[in-house]
Amino acid sequence: MTSGIRKRFVRSFWAAHNSSAAVRKAVGVLLAEMGAGRGLNLGCGDTRLDPRLVNYDLIRTGAVDVLGDALALPFTEGEFTLVLSQEMVEHVPDPFRAVREMARVLRTGGTLYLQAPFVIGYHPGPEDYWRFSRAGMKRLLEQAGLECVRLEPAVGVGTGMYRIAVEFFAALPARLLPALYLPAKALASVAFFPLVWLNGILARGAQSDRIPGGYYAIGVKKQTP
Repeated sequence: MTSGIRKRFVRSFWAAHNSSAAVRKAVGVLLAEMGAGRGLNLGCGDTRLDPRLVNYDLIRTGAVDVLGDALALPFTEGEFTLVLSQEMVEHVPDPFRAVREMARVLRTGGTLYLQAPFVIGYHPGPEDYWRFSRAGMKRLLEQAGLECVRLEPAVGVGTGMYRIAVEFFAALPARLLPALYLPAKALASVAFFPLVWLNGILARGAQSDRIPGGYYAIGVKKQTP
């Protein structure tokens, strides 16, 4: 498998599980509510969600407007109505500082949409440091001075199990021949996909926070006393 095909496969594999119906609905509502405001898509990759969003990333792609580090955003305090960050904070060495930077560039009354994984395989981009439970997501917002107004699974326990199963069964043949990892992963991703259908059934179960694929949290920047 060539380098270009490998990169496209990895991007499409993870993208398919980071844009669930719950995520699309939540992001769609926030974009609709933004009106004529200005937003920031932090860690945009090669995705352009809306022309009102400034696309920001560490790595240059055709969709990136501003190149830079999430730990030191080159924007003024209170510049944005909405900040979106999807599946990015696990890749920065200090996610708490990164979220404080997001809060800094939000105007009072502005909204942060923060999405991060809980159960997922190692995926450097350029590095991979962290995973976040429900409590961890809430802490990320609150330590930045934001009020957490909503916290839900972005992808559920079916996806969490699916991700583990795919990685496990891709790793088995790769132990004999490393080049088999990606082909085996492609086959496993198809074979185990029915596990994802269990998300809806298990969404409200008592153990729904055990192994979800990840969460999204929505925080609001309140007026300081």
